[in-house]
Amino acid sequence: MLVREHGGELTDAELIGIAGLLLLAGHETTSNMLSLGTLALLRHPDQLAAVRDDPEAVGPAVEELLRWLSVVHNAIPRITTSEVEVAGVTIPAGALVLASLVSGNRDPAFVDRPDVLDISRGAVGHQAFGHGVHHCLGAPLARMEMRIALPALLQRFPTLTHVEPFDEIDFRSFHFIYGLKSLPVAW
Repeated sequence: MLVREHGGELTDAELIGIAGLLLLAGHETTSNMLSLGTLALLRHPDQLAAVRDDPEAVGPAVEELLRWLSVVHNAIPRITTSEVEVAGVTIPAGALVLASLVSGNRDPAFVDRPDVLDISRGAVGHQAFGHGVHHCLGAPLARMEMRIALPALLQRFPTLTHVEPFDEIDFRSFHFIYGLKSLPVAW
């Protein structure tokens, strides 16, 4: 679609750069989202069963997992282009601001019970893929991969379980992309 609709506007180097970014960023974020999402569902067996057994539950479940897990944990620096007011505070044009996707996704003004995973709440919207001009180019691909992979994994291995106690599972907390070091499972 990018080549078809904008190919004449981009150089070969720009197209190659975009393709490389999609490959690297798309793999790292999606693979971590899949492992974290699997662990989250294993810890919520009723919600796991819905994702495994009800095709209608998969889309909203993916959106809720994206909101609840937020794999980009580092605040992202941005410069304001105009004066803006946020929560009663005026931020001047040209100011450095740090956007926290995790905080936005867990804001109680945004969603009721933000620390609760609830795939039945529907697709309430989230900041997992950023927003506006900074919205992730690979968001449709990531959604498609998750909507295919999670039910396929859970249907193929209906007795899937994690083999380590939750408090012993190692998380990659000091990487740009949040995830698991490993997730030992049995079935």
